[in-house]
Amino acid sequence: MARPQPDAPPRLPRKAYEAELFRLQGELVKLQEWIRETGRRLVVVFEGRDAAGKGGAIKRVTEYLSPRQTQIVALPAPTEREATQWYFQRYVEHLPAAGEIRLFDRSWYNRAGVERVMGYCTPEEHRRFLHQCPIFERMLVQDGIMLRKYWFSVSDAEQERRFRSRLEDPMRRWKLSPTDLESLTRWEAYSRAKDEMFVHTDIPEAPWLVVESDDKRSARINMIAHLLSSIPYEEVDLPRLRMPDRPPSTGYVRTDRSLQTEVPDHAAALASRAGRGRAPKHREDLG
Repeated sequence: MARPQPDAPPRLPRKAYEAELFRLQGELVKLQEWIRETGRRLVVVFEGRDAAGKGGAIKRVTEYLSPRQTQIVALPAPTEREATQWYFQRYVEHLPAAGEIRLFDRSWYNRAGVERVMGYCTPEEHRRFLHQCPIFERMLVQDGIMLRKYWFSVSDAEQERRFRSRLEDPMRRWKLSPTDLESLTRWEAYSRAKDEMFVHTDIPEAPWLVVESDDKRSARINMIAHLLSSIPYEEVDLPRLRMPDRPPSTGYVRTDRSLQTEVPDHAAALASRAGRGRAPKHREDLG
């Protein structure tokens, strides 16, 4: 007899979610400043099935962070030349220098997931990856890189629901590819590949951290809170800044606007239509 599933926890109310997310994002700013000040290096790997919520979590992590220090790494398919390199080589060049954070939106684990299931790598290449990956990650940690690996776990029903939502939404249609849709028919194959990957790469130096992500709000809060709790950062005293007084004018006169090419005032047209109670409905209305 199948064991009854535990009741799902109550959904986090939006106001509570937004308040806690904003607080955590403030702590992420402090973490970034501490990493910059101390010269530490942080790598965060985001993995999971398609539509598991990785991108949304990354977006919330980076919302208030400096793109100079915190960068997202989302590599396309390897070029012909990259395909002949050591597998980890193209990822190495994206690792952080002192004071930097790198967020991998998918990573070297492509080989253990989509490449394995879709036949994009050979069985020998897959076996070699499972052998080399723990060695590679231990080298990163031994060199002082803080490595965190999050696996976003989504149910088959929720994944299908999100896929259908993307199919019907022209603003998010770009998120779907034929390979993504193919994953629906290979759910168990991906599950077996993930289980095998965990067996070989869930190591003490860099353990896998599973984020239940059927509820996106909870997933984001849980992932960010864990990341912050796993790093012994401290608030850095920032230098006091003071707005300077403007010096007296030296007689500069701005160039006549008629000599410049300005973009059309689309906002003014919208404001005028809104004042008349008419919002543009079609592309032709935008002028």
